[in-house]
Amino acid sequence: MTVASAYGEFPAEDGNRVLSALRDEADAFVAALGGLSTQDWERPTRCVPWQVRDVVGHVITVLARVPEMVAAPAPDQPDTTATSYYRADHRFSESANADRVRTAHRRATAVEAVALLHDLTRTVQAVITSCRQEPTARVVRTRHDDAMSLSDFLTTRVVELTAHGLDVADAVGHQPWLTVPAAEHLQELLFGPDWRTAVAALGWDPVMLLRKTTGRAAVTAEESMELARLGLRGLTLG
Repeated sequence: MTVASAYGEFPAEDGNRVLSALRDEADAFVAALGGLSTQDWERPTRCVPWQVRDVVGHVITVLARVPEMVAAPAPDQPDTTATSYYRADHRFSESANADRVRTAHRRATAVEAVALLHDLTRTVQAVITSCRQEPTARVVRTRHDDAMSLSDFLTTRVVELTAHGLDVADAVGHQPWLTVPAAEHLQELLFGPDWRTAVAALGWDPVMLLRKTTGRAAVTAEESMELARLGLRGLTLG
């Protein structure tokens, strides 16, 4: 069996689950951006000081690193998982955050919105092309000097697509487009192999779960205790 999208098709094997989730979420992101008005691209987001176009510029930047990492020599073994990648160290320092803001703004303001959308489409295609023939056990080196399995690093890119997709949707008043493959992949990341039990116990829909576990919706003290009881693997996202 194969699965297809605007980025081509590849075998629907377990090893390609994260790539499939990334591809599907990228499809939905691109489709939603294609319906935005000129004014929508300039709307402010919760990711201050970014406008919608800056958030898209950031998403392009973080995806564009994947082909470069795949092309580089592979470390011998991983030392970082997808959850430990999102830890509160130098990667979220004041200087690192300032560089993140500048880089996204520079990319986003250099072109018109339509060109930015084409850039995102081309970047996703490059990610799919560079990764589809790689074994999921392939190890890559991140810009923060982490050694990670390619599968785990791609999982962090699904986090970026879904979280920032929600930021864009909220900024323009659009219904969130979170896809089922991406939602399920992130739920497994957050709660581990028994994620279905945890999600059922919480009773939240996938979008609300994403909001509450990424700091995009308030969490009560009782909810925080329940999340801890269910084994939430917290992510530092800025």
